[in-house]
Amino acid sequence: MTECVVSPEEEHEQWIEAGRLLFAGPIEFERGVVSMDALPDGDLPEVAFAGRSNVGKSSLINALTGRLKLARASTEPGRTRELNFFRMGDRLRLVDLPGYGYAKAPKAEIGRWTALTRDYLRGRQSLKRVILLIDGRHGLKPDDKDVMDALDTAAVNYQLVLTKGDKVKPTELAETHAKTAAAIAKRPAAHPEIIATSSETGLGIEALRAEIAALA
Repeated sequence: MTECVVSPEEEHEQWIEAGRLLFAGPIEFERGVVSMDALPDGDLPEVAFAGRSNVGKSSLINALTGRLKLARASTEPGRTRELNFFRMGDRLRLVDLPGYGYAKAPKAEIGRWTALTRDYLRGRQSLKRVILLIDGRHGLKPDDKDVMDALDTAAVNYQLVLTKGDKVKPTELAETHAKTAAAIAKRPAAHPEIIATSSETGLGIEALRAEIAALA
């Protein structure tokens, strides 16, 4: 019997198509959560999106799903103040986490949703990966490194995704990509592949969909 060998190019195209089909399917807002006891059942794999406030998290989720208003984007940083769950049929949940690093809110409220996010990340068995968004214009900031330290300690798999790739020159984006890759090279929970994206031009959207499809 002749073994069917799939080339790397063919495998890549298969995952691109799997990502397209996944995100072309049903996607709906399921619930916003402000306490651990309100989490949905862990019956589906989950992929969570984290990042500094104003990193473009909502815009990226909307670009991935092809729904302009699925995740509420705001001109004011720090508006996401709960864990927002989006259900993709019976395949997967996307989780929009509160941004970190800035928020016009009382310290007690900031502390509450920061603790909620930490507890979710540490204790959610259905969480398959955290997509950690990094502003492609600026690269890693101290707050980002603190989050990576926490994820490494908790042994939570995470993948770095550069946002706003259309806002910088290709050479500058490539330099940021290289510096970011070097910074995570020895981090135990970091996925090695970094994806540069743009919610405006579609840069990297197919590749990120394919990565998420592999987790579903």
